[in-house]
Amino acid sequence: MSILDEFRSFIAKGNVMDMAVGIIIGAAFTGIVSSLVADLINPVIGLITGGIDFSNLFVNLGDGDYTSLAAAREAGAPVFAYGAFITAVINFLIIAWVVFLLVKMVNRVKETALHKSPPAAEAEPAGPTQEQLLAEIRDLLKKASA
Repeated sequence: MSILDEFRSFIAKGNVMDMAVGIIIGAAFTGIVSSLVADLINPVIGLITGGIDFSNLFVNLGDGDYTSLAAAREAGAPVFAYGAFITAVINFLIIAWVVFLLVKMVNRVKETALHKSPPAAEAEPAGPTQEQLLAEIRDLLKKASA
């Protein structure tokens, strides 16, 4: 079997297509989560922390005084950008949480689909009621004592 044949066999497997679809959806999902973090969650965190914008927190390791991280980077100053790291950690935690919830939801849907109750069997005829049984016992006792 040639390398080309092996490659065709590899590509033809369903797992490769599933992986490709997952990567494409993941890339699109990244944009949604990035917007969620940047546009909705970070402003709330900033409000709670008194308006701190984590992404602009830095320590200048060189000479000069810069008002923003962007200005320091543009000037080529060495900076310790711990705010960008904090923002990346927050983004990671939010993305991990959203993915966790998504996987949990998908697993619940799968479990529900796999454990569907079997089609209802024909209803069995109902047995005699308690009153009917007691009446039969009474009648049998009358016959036995007669």
